[in-house]
Amino acid sequence: MFKQIAPLSAIISLRFFGLFIVLPTISIYVMSMPGANTTIVGLVIGGYAITQMIFQIPFGAISDKIGRKPTITIGLIIFAIGSIVSGVATQTDTLIIGRFLQGAGAIGAVVTAMITDLVVEEKRTKAMAIMGGMIAASFALAMVLGPIIGASYGISSLFYLTAFLSILSIVLLYTVVPNAPKMIHNYQEKAKILPLIFDKNLVKMNLTNMLQKALMTFIFMISPIVLIQSYGWDKMDMIWVYLPAMVAGVFAMAPASIIAEKRGRYKEVLIIGVLLFGVAFFMLGFFNTVEYFIASIILFFIGFNMHEPIMQSVAVKFTKTYQKGLSLGIFNSFGYFGTFTGGVAGGYLYDRFGLDSLSLMIVGLTLLWLVMLFFLTNPKKLQTIYIEKTKIDKQNLDRLNYSTMYVEDWYENETEGIIVVKFYDDKTDEQTIIKAVTL
Repeated sequence: MFKQIAPLSAIISLRFFGLFIVLPTISIYVMSMPGANTTIVGLVIGGYAITQMIFQIPFGAISDKIGRKPTITIGLIIFAIGSIVSGVATQTDTLIIGRFLQGAGAIGAVVTAMITDLVVEEKRTKAMAIMGGMIAASFALAMVLGPIIGASYGISSLFYLTAFLSILSIVLLYTVVPNAPKMIHNYQEKAKILPLIFDKNLVKMNLTNMLQKALMTFIFMISPIVLIQSYGWDKMDMIWVYLPAMVAGVFAMAPASIIAEKRGRYKEVLIIGVLLFGVAFFMLGFFNTVEYFIASIILFFIGFNMHEPIMQSVAVKFTKTYQKGLSLGIFNSFGYFGTFTGGVAGGYLYDRFGLDSLSLMIVGLTLLWLVMLFFLTNPKKLQTIYIEKTKIDKQNLDRLNYSTMYVEDWYENETEGIIVVKFYDDKTDEQTIIKAVTL
């Protein structure tokens, strides 16, 4: 499995590395430009997310039709162009345009969909954990290298490095990434957006992704400003906050994944993560010392990294296979909308209310979030079996569409010669399904 997903995880990690590497110092960089304020800082930090939000769904849907690799290539080229525009910017408006272009290369959902194409159902959470771990490692490396490279060669050099990594990712895509297996779906209908948007479980997962990303962007926006302006830190010192936060977060990922995957406690892990968010922002609101500020950042990223390896895997469990690209496009669009609002709205509200009052508002929001997750259906009831095509009577496959079979989804993996069936194990069992379709 690792050989299948490591190259794709490397590509998405390089892309995130390019986004992360500017985060430790971009707030201070933008504030040095003419006419800048924290609202503009928030727009620069979160601006790329608005175009990510807009283009995630089209990119995901297109990838279902023309293939994952061509779609990823288009996105990486657009991302590289946006990085170059950001690098040459000397005014905030040009920098914002560059960040918008970076976001327009919206390949996150496509890469995730391709990973789910390559990995069987039972190993997807582990695959997402590997991808999440590589992204977290790229984050930690970016937090160390960003201030050093930015201070030595200027912030523009970070954007040029990002453009180079995008081109490198295209090379990796066509030299080391395996092709996805060919899937045949027995559906007459096409994937439709509205049923996916209003599905009761996907609504909860989409909102969870949106809120999580909004809080992350807000943390990145205010951390350098508070530490430098309120506590007298130097921008080179940011690594001493972000690095331990990410190390703690990475260590939290493995047990969270095991609890979710092996014990079927997906919902519980999501709830614990939100509880940690609430505690972190409670500390920001009530304890105004640098030690508590740093502790709250670390606590936040523990919760954040508990969520990361399982969220997309859980979202995919509520969708049919032929809808994966579109569904993940919607899921990621919500996430990037959260990134945008976390930067722009967070900057505005921080200016108006200050950190203490805003933190307490966020604590109230996490309480409502917990109530919402309490009503999420735990996807542990969905199980998957794989039946060799040679053992199947094709005339009997239509039986899988009967409501009495309690089958959520099934499709043919032509490359591997198997039929994949997802069913509710509290309503039927593996032997009943196999008996219905085999010779």
